[in-house]
Amino acid sequence: MDYTYPRNFARFYDTIYHSMRDGVDNDYFQSAMIKTKGKVLEVGVGTGRLFMSALNSGADIYGIDISSEMLNVLYEKLPEDQHKRVSLQSITDFSFPFKFDLIVAPFRVIMHLLEKEDQLKALNNVFDHLNDGGKFIFDAFIPDLKQLIKGFDNHVDFEGEYLPGKKVKRIVSTSPDLIRQTINISFRMEWEENGKSNHDEWKLPLRFFFRYELEHLIERSEFTDYKIYGDYLGTELNTSSHDFIVHCRK
Repeated sequence: MDYTYPRNFARFYDTIYHSMRDGVDNDYFQSAMIKTKGKVLEVGVGTGRLFMSALNSGADIYGIDISSEMLNVLYEKLPEDQHKRVSLQSITDFSFPFKFDLIVAPFRVIMHLLEKEDQLKALNNVFDHLNDGGKFIFDAFIPDLKQLIKGFDNHVDFEGEYLPGKKVKRIVSTSPDLIRQTINISFRMEWEENGKSNHDEWKLPLRFFFRYELEHLIERSEFTDYKIYGDYLGTELNTSSHDFIVHCRK
């Protein structure tokens, strides 16, 4: 099944996630990108929510994504001579003729890899594309056990205007599969356009991780130097943490 972002979801991505995620992770990743003196790669670059600010701030940044619809939105933002910086590739087998000092996979990219084999391929492919001393940063959410058991139905997680006077709403339902360690998510988008009410639906699974499972996964890869933090401020993991922020160094 194709889990890549469909056209209507890519279309409204910026409207939704600039509202939901800016102020959560963007400063953290953009700061890391801008401070890096060498080349940077953003995996899951999407519509360029993080990429564009880093590029405009002088980062020598490249981006890959598996969704052509998301990249089409980003291409519209980029000058044509900068399109070469962005390509349709996957974290498991992307290829570049040069290496990077920083590779980032923000906003749960690793959770889209459902199988152990693909997770290891991704980590090792990233390792191979880093310069010595280079760093890989990715994140995943810490599972909420109550939500994993119950899931939730028809939760409106965004409602706002995508253009003046034109509204869009996103409705989310989840159902867990505890054996496969996936959260099966159903999205429904509803929006107003040309005097009509429109809707589109999309489903995808996310693979969730627990701490020691994540550590074992990294330790099976080529990476030997890593640290897991509990938030985007660099706080140690604790009972109040909601995110795994993983730093792996080559």
